[in-house]
Amino acid sequence: MSAQSGLSLYDSKRQQKLAFKPLVEGEVSLYVCGPTVQSAPHAGHLRSALVYDLMSKWFSALGYRVKLVRNITDIDDKILENAKAQSIDWQQLAREMAGEFKAGYDKLAIETPSAEPLATDHIASMQKLISLLIDKGHAYRATDGSANVYFATQSWPAYGELTNQKPEDMDSSDELLAGKVAAHDFALWKASKPEEPETAAWDSPWGKGRPGWHIECSAMSTDLLGEHFDIHGGGLDLRFPHHENELAQSRAAGFEYANFWVHNGLVNSNGTKMSKSLGNFVSADNLFEQDPRGLAIRYYLLTAHYRANLEYHDGVLAEAKTNIRGIESFVKRALSLIAPALESPSAFLQNEFDFDLLPADFVAAMNDDLNVPAALAVLHEAIRVGNSAVDSADINVATEQLGATIMMCKALNVYPFDVNASGEAVWPAAEASAELKSKIEQLVADRLAAKAAKDFARADAIRDELTNLGVTLEDSTDKTNWSVN
Repeated sequence: MSAQSGLSLYDSKRQQKLAFKPLVEGEVSLYVCGPTVQSAPHAGHLRSALVYDLMSKWFSALGYRVKLVRNITDIDDKILENAKAQSIDWQQLAREMAGEFKAGYDKLAIETPSAEPLATDHIASMQKLISLLIDKGHAYRATDGSANVYFATQSWPAYGELTNQKPEDMDSSDELLAGKVAAHDFALWKASKPEEPETAAWDSPWGKGRPGWHIECSAMSTDLLGEHFDIHGGGLDLRFPHHENELAQSRAAGFEYANFWVHNGLVNSNGTKMSKSLGNFVSADNLFEQDPRGLAIRYYLLTAHYRANLEYHDGVLAEAKTNIRGIESFVKRALSLIAPALESPSAFLQNEFDFDLLPADFVAAMNDDLNVPAALAVLHEAIRVGNSAVDSADINVATEQLGATIMMCKALNVYPFDVNASGEAVWPAAEASAELKSKIEQLVADRLAAKAAKDFARADAIRDELTNLGVTLEDSTDKTNWSVN
């Protein structure tokens, strides 16, 4: 059985894990709801983008040609409200915030998708889709004579199929109540308001206005991927009403639409969804202040299964940094052992990704609905076995585990080594200042003295202090080596 044939994904609509079979052999089409650029990104935004970046990378590793589309919602009520509150042009706010999202993605090595459409570039397609829904009897102009246009949920018997709800059990929208026929009907086109900027309104057959949120994604996804594509992804909080409404209007228009619906879990802070409206979010800037390199942030965001919620609390990045240092330490130790047998040790670290070097258990974990926590367990087991091989000077096993470790790190994009301008692999450890070096050496000496005096509590406390300074210790029989991360 090939690695491709072993891949399964959990489909949110059918609520089960299913074998993945693409619509076109060898190709994967994936649409992801991207950010509404009303303000700067937080940890939840970074996680969602990372999930689908990793999914795309794994499809590529399996040999698929992937087209990933991640949109940018650059026209929305909140964008207009925030721009007004800041006394700036809404288009300027949207551009600046889109830039901040891109900067955050870049720091986490999240690749630019195949296409990143702006909602405002697809207004004509949205209007065409709305007209089609009106012609088919699934949408209507508001009864109050305004330019508002609504989707008629009662015209579509399957409404609620994504979240397995009946309309009478759903929370009804309080959006634009005037002119609605039914409480659950949702806006496809919103009439412009006198207090809104003229630039935030477009001419339409129904009057000046702007698109509703849900119609934006239906238009952009089908514009770029066609009326039938493989996967639609997004955050768990988008299942209802956004994705439910998106599915209803797309199917009502006659589109097959997405074969799989995939939803990533949220980032929680103290058990509650991280949200700007609740004020409990951790900004991307705050995360990068703790980890400018971004590698520990990426590792932390991968530690829970993508469908599970991820908890944020003080110390999560310190834990992630410890794991990254464990990878670095093993690679250094293994390379030191096997270097004499290598023509170019640095070239070994730069090897191109080789799927065949991945352990079978790692591939099985990734193919099992992208089970990254299980894949990380395989990675750390390889490091454990590799370290034991280094301890016993077993060059063959150390070499095997080093190669596997490097390829697993590359598959997850948590490879902790840099390449300099000459193309040579370099250690990412920072140089310590003279003052810091003196302090570290004194602490290391104090720790050795405490161990010699069997004051292990003191020795452990000093080690913790060194760890907090970003120092990695490597104990041997007669000395302790250290490096600054």
